[in-house]
Amino acid sequence: MELIEWILEDRNLTEAIKAVKSNKGAPGVDKMPVEKLDEYFREHGEEIKESIRNKKYKPSPVRRVYIPKANGKQRPLGIPTVVDRVIQQAVAQILMKGYERYFSENSYGFRPGRSAQQAIEKALSYLNEGCEWVIDLDIEKYFDTVNHDRLISILRERINNAPTLHLIRSFLRAGVMEDGLVSASEEGVPQGGPLSPVLSNVYLDKLDKELESRGLRFVRYADDCNIFVKSEMAADRVMASITDWLERKLRLKVNATKTKVVRPTKSNFLGFTFYKNGDSWKCKPTKASKAKLYAKTKEILCRKKAAARKLGITFRQLNWLIRGWVNYFRIGGMKGFLEEYSAWMRHKVRVVILKQWKKSITIYRNLEILNRIVGCNFTDEDIYKVANSRLGWYRRSAGYVMSYALNPTVLGTKTKDRPGLVDPLGYYLRTT
Repeated sequence: MELIEWILEDRNLTEAIKAVKSNKGAPGVDKMPVEKLDEYFREHGEEIKESIRNKKYKPSPVRRVYIPKANGKQRPLGIPTVVDRVIQQAVAQILMKGYERYFSENSYGFRPGRSAQQAIEKALSYLNEGCEWVIDLDIEKYFDTVNHDRLISILRERINNAPTLHLIRSFLRAGVMEDGLVSASEEGVPQGGPLSPVLSNVYLDKLDKELESRGLRFVRYADDCNIFVKSEMAADRVMASITDWLERKLRLKVNATKTKVVRPTKSNFLGFTFYKNGDSWKCKPTKASKAKLYAKTKEILCRKKAAARKLGITFRQLNWLIRGWVNYFRIGGMKGFLEEYSAWMRHKVRVVILKQWKKSITIYRNLEILNRIVGCNFTDEDIYKVANSRLGWYRRSAGYVMSYALNPTVLGTKTKDRPGLVDPLGYYLRTT
């Protein structure tokens, strides 16, 4: 079978439709939702296949949206139509199976069975081998500047199938719709489609092979790449030569202000930085990663919004955030940080609960019930002071009565109305 027939095989397309539906996602420029995919492909599937075989398939322009970045800027995304997403997913599934055997062992992004945590562990192994100078390589606007001709040329080295290459180029040149206007795509691989991660790995595999041919130790995750050497002089030399190579061979521009030679403690790789514990290097979340967790928690526990919704919804949002954050950073040292964060987060939760109780009589009655159930041994006067205090919600929630009545065990207990609130520190200690 030719490659295009593997892509258009019914089983492969069925898997692609299932993947696109499971990812959900917003509609493209045609506003078709993912729920209509099955019906659409039943009616038009054969027609789509034939147009692809005859090189007549024309993808729709991607819909441009922007998402905020940690530095305050915005990252452009291109959302293809759901039908185009299925075709891209079908191509990506076959390309990944074929290319996986050729990719570097030091590449970890967008690959099955590989993760950011494995990339960090590899980086730690290099640091512990004595490579304590890091070249933090930053490619400027990588996904927006991939050269189409160079990418197709690289693909042609392993793909000898004209319909497949034509289909990929069609997606690259589909154009972008923004504010109702369509602009041509002369370069770049728009982020947001299923095909762009595979194509980005194919393109940057050339960089991996160049670094390997030079005998360099490196870790790459998508367009984030760190190179590890043993001296500052070697680091400066490698940074200059690799920058020149990227611009000449892959036509990519290196960000001169962000690409730098740093010590591990000043490095920022995939949200982690490094520190030395005795004779060995360890990792931990960066200050920016911690600040992002605080910011997202504040957003969920915004007093006005959180007090107006059911507590169960708030707890579910917090649990999702905490589990996701801790699972990502679990290989790092963060016990002390999570102790502080846990206490701060529970204080914010108590503020929300107290404001929901609102009336003095309700606060008194609920605290009396908790006092009896939890066994805090508060006096009626202790409870009365909290219920009738003129202090604000925040200061009242910090007192010993509220802290003991709504302790981690009570907040973590599941009821019929809400799930238990995850204790960040306890969850971290259980998962490490």
